[in-house]
Amino acid sequence: MKIKNYVEELKAKSVAELQEELVAAKKELFNLRFQNATNQLENTSRIREVRKNIARIQTIIAQKEKAAQ
Repeated sequence: MKIKNYVEELKAKSVAELQEELVAAKKELFNLRFQNATNQLENTSRIREVRKNIARIQTIIAQKEKAAQ
């Protein structure tokens, strides 16, 4: 249910907002990887979750751009 709600929120946003969300998610992923490398990360499953969220955002951006053509 949580993922469905997140995807619906993403679909409601504009492409510019999605681009901002994508940049923020990539920064978060970088920080998580950095923490993991220095053994400071406690919840390693968060890396996988953020990677999937990045893929979701990119998919919705592609769908919106295709629909705009």
